[in-house]
Amino acid sequence: MGYKYVFGPVFSGRIGRSLGLDLLGSRVCSMDCVYCEVGKTDILTSERKAYVPAAEILQELEQWKGEGHLLPDFITLGGLGEPTLNSDMPEIIRGVKKLFPSMNVAVLTNASTMTDPEVRRELLEADVVLPSMDSLIASEFRAINRPCKGTDPLAIARALIEFRKEFKGKIFLEVLLSRGYNDSDENLQKMKEFSAELGPDRVDVVTLSRPGTLDKAGPVDSATLGHWKKVLDAAPFKNRDCGQETGVKERSGTDNPARVQADKSDAFDRIQASLMRRPQTAQQLAGALEITLGEVDLALKKLEKNGRLHVRQTGDEFYYDCRLGDDT
Repeated sequence: MGYKYVFGPVFSGRIGRSLGLDLLGSRVCSMDCVYCEVGKTDILTSERKAYVPAAEILQELEQWKGEGHLLPDFITLGGLGEPTLNSDMPEIIRGVKKLFPSMNVAVLTNASTMTDPEVRRELLEADVVLPSMDSLIASEFRAINRPCKGTDPLAIARALIEFRKEFKGKIFLEVLLSRGYNDSDENLQKMKEFSAELGPDRVDVVTLSRPGTLDKAGPVDSATLGHWKKVLDAAPFKNRDCGQETGVKERSGTDNPARVQADKSDAFDRIQASLMRRPQTAQQLAGALEITLGEVDLALKKLEKNGRLHVRQTGDEFYYDCRLGDDT
């Protein structure tokens, strides 16, 4: 069946094969980052509320479980916006763990809301938290992340350090570099000091590999990327067996013991839902969703015919997305 809030799985270089839960349902975020792969933020806000009720998300997830899909490495809270803005987040995390007791739960976050002690307490229930921090220089931070007014990168950094003191899970810090925005030597030095104090379990330094919000936001060169990775002791960027590499619990395989062949008739809906949240190549879609390239091609042609498909080339790769209502 088609889903509104469950999407994927998708392949992640940091956590492997991940089933996504969209906690916003639309592009609601506390930032409007120039590199955002889901497109321009429609509602820029720091207000927390139940944008999508926990019951609706968990009902879809229970239905997904009953369809006999191959279990992913993680169930990840993310989607079209900043998931921690959803005040039902702790209920959603607990619901996921009830449905999939052996599953790892990850939360993608821009970390802006972690200045709120309540958000930090709620995130303690996750297995892995993946915060991003792109610059500790206020002017760079505003330029690349375009946050809600009054958002302070130094306050976010302090909040992450406080969270680290209590959190028993893993923290994977991500720094995304965009040429001319946040690749300064001053930022690198500040990030080095911050990372040393935070002590994350993993640091990922990446640059744009997929289309972002603004065409002028481009990747840094390989030399710059390599230098930052060396200074911040970043992890190699590749798909991993997360149970072994990250130290989080390994899946027992008992969450869905009566697995049957998943229904392929909903391939179009699954592809569309996935492409609304993340630009992907045809090969990535086929591998993550357990469908053939032929089925992917048919779905892409249908989306193109309906005027809902966007195609961009990055290097030798063609990335597809269907950012509805947004042609940027």
